[in-house]
Amino acid sequence: MPDVTSVGVGDRRERALLNRIERYFDAVPRQSARAEELGPLTLFVREGRGWPFYARPRRGGTGTGTGAVNAADVDRVRARQRELGIPESCEWIAEITPGLRAAVEESGLVVHEHPLMVLGPDGPALPVAELPDGLSVRILGPDDPALRSALAVPHLAFAEPGTGIGAAGPAELAETMWEQAGDGSLEETAGAIREGLTAVAAAVEDGTALCAGRHQPVGQVSEIVGIGTLPAARRRGLGLAVTAELVADARSRGVRTVFLSAGDDDIARLYARLGFRTVATALIAEPAGL
Repeated sequence: MPDVTSVGVGDRRERALLNRIERYFDAVPRQSARAEELGPLTLFVREGRGWPFYARPRRGGTGTGTGAVNAADVDRVRARQRELGIPESCEWIAEITPGLRAAVEESGLVVHEHPLMVLGPDGPALPVAELPDGLSVRILGPDDPALRSALAVPHLAFAEPGTGIGAAGPAELAETMWEQAGDGSLEETAGAIREGLTAVAAAVEDGTALCAGRHQPVGQVSEIVGIGTLPAARRRGLGLAVTAELVADARSRGVRTVFLSAGDDDIARLYARLGFRTVATALIAEPAGL
């Protein structure tokens, strides 16, 4: 697989850290997707329902060279994604595969940058503000009644990005839950929880999740993903509380490296309050307007 030593990252520990994360990014999709090797890129195609996966530099390839991936390689992957009816997207770590950005931009994709942040095994205690009365934060079991709303909340959160209070509230959450009923996502997530492939945490009030997210452990590494707060319930410290709960759960499972990709620098500053630090840049490429 690509190694960051060839892109000039000086500190040996940082190099090892990024290579662990790179291996993780390759391993996680293989739990629920088939891998199609398309030249220097791997396309992960999800088997069953759930968020669609992406293409990324092929493990064992030569993706660190500036000429290792060209626009034709990206075009080939995009054509396959269109054939399969899945989003045209590619994700990678900038510091590990620097040459890929020019190739995807030449292909016509737009690249979005996200701070890649890590909380090390000896990170500080996680300071979380006291939660409002009647609200609790917990890891949800596969049969927890709040799991359905926990799966719906991120959809509304990502539809109204940012940290400011938004419009979507309980009525929109109920509608989203109704739309998702019967799509299989609840059963799939419950199964992944039982198998130890994912853990879901939520801030719950009156039996309904107002904020939720998950982490997905592979060995001693886990990524926190999908943290989303119901837009009308923002500015209450729920996102940080859910993140802290996920970190505690990951550590209880023997995870030593916990990381996440922040939406932007403002959100990264919030995660920094929990002891996360930016170590690299996660890049996501997709068609313009998405």
